[in-house]
Order: sequence, then structure tokens, then C-alpha cells
Amino acid sequence: MSRFKKTKIFPQHRHYFTTLGENIRLARKRRRLTAVMTAERASIDRKTLYQIERGNPSVSIGSYFNVLRTLGLHEDILKIASDDKLGRRLQDGILIGKL
Repeated sequence: MSRFKKTKIFPQHRHYFTTLGENIRLARKRRRLTAVMTAERASIDRKTLYQIERGNPSVSIGSYFNVLRTLGLHEDILKIASDDKLGRRLQDGILIGKL
């Protein structure tokens, strides 16, 4: 029995992970890196890289990061949630007394 809960992603959001995996696979191929080379450089198993490229949400974010680092795309992770439009609108509404 696994000690971890299986990650659940709503079906309507699954395409985000699938697209991320495809983007990672394409970036690897553009750099002419084999899956074995990329997995070695990212210090992960080849099967884990396969799961990342398929967009498996159960793979740790650390493994995703190591692959991005290997591809020279690690700074892209800082773009996640950096433009919080809803949060700013909520904060502004409180500050000007509309909420």
C-alpha cells in the first residue's frame, strides 16, 4: 500500500500538465538531447523523465525543476503565479473600501 495519496487533477485542467510535458519534450529534442542524457543530467530515472514528458502530475516538482535546469529553462519556474491579477484586484478592492 502506498503511503502517498494519488494526486487528483480535474479533467478540465489535465491539459495544462499534458502541454507542459509536451513543451519539455520539444525543448529536449530542440537541444538534440536524448532521453537518457537528459535523465542522467537531471539526476532522475529515465522512467521519471518519460512521466514528466507525458505530463504526469504525480511527479515531484523537484524532478520537473531538475529537467528544466538541464534544459536551461529553470528560470521559467519563477513565472508561475507571478502575475496575480485576481489577488491584486482583491487587495485593491479592500484598500479602496469596495469589499
